[in-house]
Amino acid sequence: MITIYKALGSVLLFFYNSFANYGWAILLFGLAVKLIMLPFQMKSKHSIMRSTMLSPQMKELEKRCGSNKQKYQEELAKLYKEAKVNPMSGCLWTLLPFPILIILYKIVRQPLSYLMFLTSEQITALTDTLTSLGLYQIPAKTDVYAEMTLANILHQNFSSVLSDPGVADFADKLLNINFNFLGLNMTVKPQLFFWQNADFSQVSSWLPALGLFLIPFISAGLTVLQTKLSQAMSPPQDARTAQTSKTMNLFMPLMSVYICFIMPSAMGIYWIEQSVLGIVQDSILNRYYKGKLAAEMAEFNEAQRRKNEELERKRAETERLKAEGKTQVNVNTSKKRLAAQERNAEEQRLAALRAADRAAKGLTAEAPPSQVGNRRYARGRAYVAERFAVDPEPEASGDSAPEVPADPAAEPEKE
Repeated sequence: MITIYKALGSVLLFFYNSFANYGWAILLFGLAVKLIMLPFQMKSKHSIMRSTMLSPQMKELEKRCGSNKQKYQEELAKLYKEAKVNPMSGCLWTLLPFPILIILYKIVRQPLSYLMFLTSEQITALTDTLTSLGLYQIPAKTDVYAEMTLANILHQNFSSVLSDPGVADFADKLLNINFNFLGLNMTVKPQLFFWQNADFSQVSSWLPALGLFLIPFISAGLTVLQTKLSQAMSPPQDARTAQTSKTMNLFMPLMSVYICFIMPSAMGIYWIEQSVLGIVQDSILNRYYKGKLAAEMAEFNEAQRRKNEELERKRAETERLKAEGKTQVNVNTSKKRLAAQERNAEEQRLAALRAADRAAKGLTAEAPPSQVGNRRYARGRAYVAERFAVDPEPEASGDSAPEVPADPAAEPEKE
């Protein structure tokens, strides 16, 4: 990961050296990230908008499947496959900018490590030098933004620090980075109650504080606008998913406000830029894909129509063959089922031959209770229709029939 941090830090440093402005370096870095991600986000947008175009078919599936959710999911997966839509691709690429945001946060938070490429020993030596010069006081608690504070102090006192013997070994690595952008210090975090520390008699005091205070709320507003624009072209959602989306729409702007208040203003500027670029990108891609998807969906609907006509033709043909007794064998039927059908047909043929043979010999035998159609023992040779009757009558034929007592009084009592 350190290699990735240093690589992206070199990119940010290149933009800073090109424009000598830290704010513009952050914005150009964000633009470069957006351009690199554009092909993937175009693919994601295409997939999301194509899913939206399938909403009529999805509603038809809901009606057809009713409460059978499993059947609905199976049919929906089949529909996505036929339409060449991957619903997960729309979510995957939207998550990718967050790791880049985390990497940029670390680079912004540690400019001595990833812009000046100082070692930990050199950072300690610089800290000691600034402390000995009375420019910096080591805080009692660990400060995660200590490197930004040191880099800002170094900028404000660059000449005096550079001439100090304590930094002589790495003086060539030190950079005079100006963190000011549009009158705002990019290393400073916005203050929620900025008016408590602002001097309203001096514009140079309250105006930058007000500008920093507005950054989180501008970011939140743009996040809401971008979310609404993105969801306008999203596929329809069920009630549960819609409620979850509604919760996220409220949560994300609040999270944006919170993050921008606890991070340096450079991250808030980056967040605002990404929202603005996202809105512009969605507007352009929506317009671009609308015409293209209209043609694609017309072709897809035509293919579905031809498919349905072919299925209807085959169904009608099957019904006609059944009516004429000419039903063809389904070549897709399993071997086990085909073998069972052949055995059944053979049994019926043999039963018909036996019946014809008995008729030719003048033998007429009553069909046994077990017979079904031509199959004499379909229910089993030992089948007795009255076996489970309440009070079955004893069979009178054969030696095994019990003798009926002549005198009812002589019948033994039942227990």
